Amino acid sequence: MLIALLALPLQLAFAGPVDDALSSFERLESYKVTLRSSSGEVIKYFFKKPGYIRMEFEKPHKGAVLVYDPFKKEAVLRPFGFLKSLELRMGPDDRLIRSSSGHTVDESDIGSLLRNVRKLKDNGTVEIAGEEEVSGRKTLVVEVRGEGAFEVDGTNRYRLWLEKTLMLPVKVEAYAASGELLEGVLMLDLEVDPGLSKDLFTF
Repeated sequence: MLIALLALPLQLAFAGPVDDALSSFERLESYKVTLRSSSGEVIKYFFKKPGYIRMEFEKPHKGAVLVYDPFKKEAVLRPFGFLKSLELRMGPDDRLIRSSSGHTVDESDIGSLLRNVRKLKDNGTVEIAGEEEVSGRKTLVVEVRGEGAFEVDGTNRYRLWLEKTLMLPVKVEAYAASGELLEGVLMLDLEVDPGLSKDLFTF
């Protein structure tokens, strides 16, 4: 019984970073960041609650711009930023605008990521793997692993680098149950509540 009582605070402590990260996301109103994925994509990403999104593509498709309206549930893509007369309108799950890993536009933000991490945590284990510096920021390294082969959207294990002041991810890796790296994303120059105008998310 004593061993079980001693283990309980440890388990709660391990669960803390994921819950803290979600709380940090819930408190913010907007953020901007540059995403660099392991597949070579580079995107300037802007987010404003309750779910407005703007993506400015640098690699591939340099110059393309996409905005998403959560109320209309519509994404508008300008394939060539300089050609404002050409706009493509589509649903958020359209194959044309899915990420290389299959993520839809409306589930591309940090909050969606952290909710998936929490699902995995609730059906697995959490480990604090140490501390590292990422792009000049001090981070807490947290590993979340599904029990057995349990997966969330094909992911059995997440490795998160949480910036220690913001308690938000600045680097993420997702792994299959086999141990294969599915996706890695570096989040550069993350800025919380930069005062983004709603006009930024419309053409």
